[in-house]
Amino acid sequence: MLGLLFGSRNNTRLTGPTVHIRPPKSRDYAAWSALREESRDFLKPWEPTWASDALSKRGFKRRLERFNREWEDGTGSPFFIIRNADSQLVGGITVSNIRRGIVQTANIGYWTGLPHIRKGYMAEALQLTLDYCFRIQGLHRVEAACLLRNSASRSLLESNGFTEEGLARQYLCIDGQWQDHVTYAILRTDPRPMPAVKEP
Repeated sequence: MLGLLFGSRNNTRLTGPTVHIRPPKSRDYAAWSALREESRDFLKPWEPTWASDALSKRGFKRRLERFNREWEDGTGSPFFIIRNADSQLVGGITVSNIRRGIVQTANIGYWTGLPHIRKGYMAEALQLTLDYCFRIQGLHRVEAACLLRNSASRSLLESNGFTEEGLARQYLCIDGQWQDHVTYAILRTDPRPMPAVKEP
């Protein structure tokens, strides 16, 4: 069974062997800002341009307000990735642009703090998020995109059941420039690694 606590936004939690995912909370500010600052040079080439106050309490509050609106209107589900052993924040993963009707799809994006890369945390969090998308949200399809040169992200998606579907020209404005992306998708019915979940 899925290692899951699910009801309101505040108690949504999916748990795997080494990490769990849950919505961001205001008390996460100190850990989030410290990890993002430590990882600034590592993350900036792969993300939209950071605002001048991106790591401030005000910036974090704006982020939480946006997250809350997305949860409330059903268009997104942002999560933080937390290590089980010590409750340390290791990154984030977001389900965004949820579409219903005849589409039943969403996009997924993610980041890992520099001290926590190549430890398997994101692969586990990705499987937990797919469980959330397919089992809880009832989606049919999840899409992702990454820069052509981002070999680590492409490998992550491919090894977790995503299929490369094509090239999207100047798809997203990353680090201040419109850049081409490789697009990927996974269907609910596609084979994927055993979901990284455990009993609550």
